[in-house]
Amino acid sequence: MAARLVQCCCRRLFGGSTFTPLAISASLLAPASKTVIARALPQAALASLHTSTLSRQTDKLSVKEQVYSGYPEHREIDELIEAASSPEDLLHIAEHHCLNGNQASTVVIQLSRLVAEKKLETESILQDRRFQQVLNVLNSQLSRVWNSSLLPLLKSLHLLGLERHKRELRSVKQEVRWRLRRLNFRQIASLAEYMAASEQVEDQNELLNDVVKHLELRWTEIGDTRAVVTLMAKVGHLSQTLMDRLEDKALEFAEQFTAEDIRKVALALALQNRRSVPLLRAISYHLVQKHFVLSTSVLVDLAFAYGKLNFHQTQVFQKMASDLHARVPEMAHGDVGRCIKSFAYLKWLNLPLFEAFTQYTLDNADRFTMLQLCSIILSFARLNFQPSRSENFYNMVHEKLGDQLGSLDPHLLTDLVWSLCVLQQVKTPYLQSVLAPPFYSQLLDDQTPRGQNYRLKLMHINAAARLECPSYQGPFLPPEALSAPEPPGDRKATPLQSSLQEVLNEVAKDEVNRRFNVHTVYGWQLDAEMMLNSDNQPLPIKDFAAPHLLQSEGTKPPPRGTRRIAFLRWEFPNFSSRSKDLLGRFAMARRQMQAAGFLIVDVPYYEFLELKSKWQKAAYLKDKMNKAVGAEMAK
Repeated sequence: MAARLVQCCCRRLFGGSTFTPLAISASLLAPASKTVIARALPQAALASLHTSTLSRQTDKLSVKEQVYSGYPEHREIDELIEAASSPEDLLHIAEHHCLNGNQASTVVIQLSRLVAEKKLETESILQDRRFQQVLNVLNSQLSRVWNSSLLPLLKSLHLLGLERHKRELRSVKQEVRWRLRRLNFRQIASLAEYMAASEQVEDQNELLNDVVKHLELRWTEIGDTRAVVTLMAKVGHLSQTLMDRLEDKALEFAEQFTAEDIRKVALALALQNRRSVPLLRAISYHLVQKHFVLSTSVLVDLAFAYGKLNFHQTQVFQKMASDLHARVPEMAHGDVGRCIKSFAYLKWLNLPLFEAFTQYTLDNADRFTMLQLCSIILSFARLNFQPSRSENFYNMVHEKLGDQLGSLDPHLLTDLVWSLCVLQQVKTPYLQSVLAPPFYSQLLDDQTPRGQNYRLKLMHINAAARLECPSYQGPFLPPEALSAPEPPGDRKATPLQSSLQEVLNEVAKDEVNRRFNVHTVYGWQLDAEMMLNSDNQPLPIKDFAAPHLLQSEGTKPPPRGTRRIAFLRWEFPNFSSRSKDLLGRFAMARRQMQAAGFLIVDVPYYEFLELKSKWQKAAYLKDKMNKAVGAEMAK
C-alpha cells in the first residue's frame, strides 16, 4: 500500500517518467515480517530530491551558525562576566560588548550578587544608562534565556529594587508563567519558596497562585526530605490541598528525617494549627527510637509545637524533660519562659524540671520582664505547682510586681490575680485592684464569650476574698455581678455526668432531695447537691435557705446538725497529664466549696466509670458520703 502511494506521488510530480525498480527497506515501508518492492525514482528526480534535502539542511545549519558562529567570542564574554569583581566592571562589559539575552541575564544576576555581598546602594545602578541597555537586551531576547537563568534573573531584579510596574520585570514574570510546565520540580519549589517569602502584590499573587497549582499537580515528584520539609514550612500555608499532599509525603520520608527536619515539620504543623495525628505519631516515634542528640533550641521548639497542638506523647515529654533539666542553668531566660508555658499547655508537670526552672527564675529575676514573670505565674497556677522554695519565690514575685499592677492590661491583671488565688498567694492590694468598681465594670460590660470567661474569674477572685482571706475588708462584687453565665444549651452530657445523675436519683430516693447542676455565687458549678440530717438521711433540699445561691428557693433555716454535700465529678481533662493531681482551676474550686461549708464528695472518672452495675455505683457514692461525714465529725 505504501509503495503504491509513493508511485502515485511520483507520477504526479514527474509526469510519465519511467521508473527503475528499487528495493526499499522493509523497515521503512511495511512491518518487519514483510518485504516490499517499490519503484525507484529516476536519476534526475533523485538528484532533485537530494538537492532539496541538502538545501533544507543548509538552512538549518545557517540558523545554527547565526546563533553559535560567535561561540568563541561569547565564551570570552561569559568569562569576563564571571571574573568581574564590581558593578562597574559588569556595566563596562555590557557597554563594550554585544550581549545576547542569556548573557544579559547573567550580568543582572552577577550585579545582584555583588550588591548583596558588598551591601551596595542600587539606585545609581538602576539609573545607569548601561544597565538600561542590559534591560533592553533582556526584554527583546527574553525567550532565549535558559530556564536555569530565568528564576535567578527574577530574584535578582527584585533584589536590585526594580519597580514592579516596570515593563522588563513584568515581562520576566510573564515568561516564568509561560515556562512553568517546562521547569523541573526543584525549580518550581525554589520559586514558590521565594515568592511566599517576598512582599505580595497583585501580579505577584497571580504568579504565586500558578506556582502553587503546579506544586499541587506535581507533588508526586518530590524526591527528598529537604523539599518536603521546606515546602511544608514556607509554602504549605498557602494551600490546604498542597499541605495535605505534603503531609502524606512527610509520612513517607519520616524515617529519613533529621532532628532539624523534625523541628521544622513540627513547627510548620503548629503554626498552621494542623493537628495531623499520624504525622505527629511518626515523628514522635523516630524522636524516641533514634536517640537524637537534641539541641536546646530544638527542644524548646518541639515543646512549643506539642503544646500548641495539644498532642501528648509521654516518652517524648520524658526525653525533653531529662535533656532540658541538665541544661537549665545555660538556657536563655526567654527559652525558660517558653518551656514553662508550653509544658503548662500540655499539663505536663515534671517536678525536678520545674524546680530547676524556679531556681533559674530566682537566680535571674532581673532578666525577666513583667510579662514573662506573669506568664510563669499563670503557668504554675494552671499546673497547681508549688515550688519547694515557695516563700523565696513569691517574695521575689511580690517585690517585682510592686507598684506596677496599674500598668498591666486589665485582662492580664485579672489573669494574674486569679492565678495568685489558685496558688493561695494573693494579697490585699491585688484583690482591691480588680474588685474596685471602676475596674470590674469594664469587664462585666463585655458580653462576648471572652468577657463571660473573665466574669467567672472575677467571681472566683471575689470568692477567694470572702472565703480564704479573712483579713480582707473589701470592696467586693455587687450581688448583680454574681450571676454565672449559662452554659450552651446544646452541650451534651458526658458518660460520667449522666451516669452520676442516674445513680444519685436512686441514692436520694426522691428528686426533692437532690439538686443537679447548681450554679453558685462563687462562680463554680456543683454537679449535684444534697442535704443530710443528723441521722444521715436526705432532706428536701428546696425547702431550706441556700446562701450559696443567688436566689434561694427555700427560706427555712436548716435543722441543727444538717450537712450539705457537694458532688464534684472530675473528668480526664481536669487532671495533670499521667497524674491523679487536679489542675489548679479545679483544685481551687474544691477548696473554695469546702470553705463555703460543703462536704465534698469527689467522683473521679478513673474510679466511677470502672464500676459496672448501678448497685456498685450507688454503694460507692454512699461510702464516699459516709467517709466525708466521718472526716468532718473527726475534726
